[in-house]
Amino acid sequence: MIASAIFAVICLNIGMTGFASLGSLTDPATIADAKGFAWFWCFLGSVALLLGLVAWRMEARSDENEDA
Repeated sequence: MIASAIFAVICLNIGMTGFASLGSLTDPATIADAKGFAWFWCFLGSVALLLGLVAWRMEARSDENEDA
């Protein structure tokens, strides 16, 4: 879970950096490529975050069953 959170933060940081750098680009093809790059990294971060939340939720349920 911690590894997925760290990976998600890194991926989302790369994605946000990609979006922030769009202002300095002038070529429409390069802008489109940079947007695709940024969206890809944001997607990876979202998947990592989702998998980390699922793992956290599954672990919390397994602890509840052991106490019963």
